[in-house]
Amino acid sequence: MEERLSSILSSYEGKREELIPILQQIQGEFGYLPEQAMLEIARFARVPESSVYAIATFYTQFRFTPIGKKHVMVCRGTACYVRGASRVLETVEELLGIKEGETTEDMEYSLETVACIGACGLSPCIMINKKVEAKMTRKRLTDVLGKGEAAEA
Repeated sequence: MEERLSSILSSYEGKREELIPILQQIQGEFGYLPEQAMLEIARFARVPESSVYAIATFYTQFRFTPIGKKHVMVCRGTACYVRGASRVLETVEELLGIKEGETTEDMEYSLETVACIGACGLSPCIMINKKVEAKMTRKRLTDVLGKGEAAEA
């Protein structure tokens, strides 16, 4: 991890105004912001650790835990909401055995909700990594998540 951090930080000057791009690049590299990285960023930019943490917690784009290989995002936008987004979320939680904001122990799936995916005409939708899955029903969710046995049990 230290080598990868050093490589990323070497392209910056260590100024406070670089904190957001540094955080973005480190999250892009690791998939989240490891605690060790946060401490190293503070040292590098010569700012208190609390300043780095304050920025990282202010913006919803940053996460502090790793996400699964399959990052499942359930849309809660208006169109999805009126077409059953809450049932979709409940079903995904049941099928994966995790709640919103969690990752499965095997690191295969992580689950979160988002304000809008931007595919309102196809609602209710989920997104797995960068692929939109439309018109979600329990059967479609079971098929898309590959959880056939779990749904039959």
